[in-house]
Amino acid sequence: MMKKTVSQLALAVAATFALAGAASAQEVYIPLISKGFQHQFWQAVKSGAEQAGKDYKVKISFEGPESEAMVDKQIDMLSAALAKKPAAIGFAALDSQAALPLLKKAQAAKIPVIAFDSGVAGDIPVTTASTDNKAAASLAADKMAELIGKAGEVAVVAHDQTSRTGVDRRDGFVDRIKSTYPNIKVVSVQYGGGDHLKSTEIAKSILQAYPNLKGIFGTNEGSAIGVANGVREMKRKVVIVGYDSGKQQKDAIRDGLIAGSITQNPVGIGYKTVEAAVKALKGEKLPKVIDTGFYWYDKTNLNDPKIAAVLYD
Repeated sequence: MMKKTVSQLALAVAATFALAGAASAQEVYIPLISKGFQHQFWQAVKSGAEQAGKDYKVKISFEGPESEAMVDKQIDMLSAALAKKPAAIGFAALDSQAALPLLKKAQAAKIPVIAFDSGVAGDIPVTTASTDNKAAASLAADKMAELIGKAGEVAVVAHDQTSRTGVDRRDGFVDRIKSTYPNIKVVSVQYGGGDHLKSTEIAKSILQAYPNLKGIFGTNEGSAIGVANGVREMKRKVVIVGYDSGKQQKDAIRDGLIAGSITQNPVGIGYKTVEAAVKALKGEKLPKVIDTGFYWYDKTNLNDPKIAAVLYD
């Protein structure tokens, strides 16, 4: 009788562990910490991540601070996500240096870190799913040069100088102008934190300071909308080149206020981040960078199916 009881107990314990194992296999948890939530760009990234979560049968969460200026809040979110002991984590750094101590802890705990949208310094991320922002901003510079007749003064309203995207988009634009267009001068580079109200005021101050300004490049959705609003309020004729998408930016392009913009593939960024995390957990080799692509769009190709697929409202 005792033998049977022990045997039954052993079977019950084994079954419990088997069930726990099955549950844990189904409950692979991958949190994604983005740079913000205020732009439609991040909602598009989220939708891609959620789709990948369904396709790969993993649990994902997606959050970010209300503003892309809230570095401390993002670090708190990263800390809270790591405390849940996730299988892997996706992270879009607002400030690469500020996040390093926590990301090193994740690396030490063998939690694969997938950088998305904005890279992280060093060897911590197993891969980075992002746009080649330098190349994309170089294309923005080429388009700007073409639109202003390859001569004159231009300015940049960037979203920040601490994230990889902010630095790469600023440098990609400025470096291409300096290296290729000797008759164009970048007279001002200022930072609006991706906030359209702050970017509006910055654009107005630049326009006041440079009465002969021919063009302004806004490096993300909030920057581009801010520049457009500033130019409209000042009633100036200036070529605006933007970055990202969103209803306001698309409407401004249709109206001719913004000449054109660079679009990323935000749904693809979200999807590839989760897909890369799943592959990393399986031990698959990943490239250092997963280039998710970019395109120039203006009123001539806004409704092209290939372009429409990567735009968002």
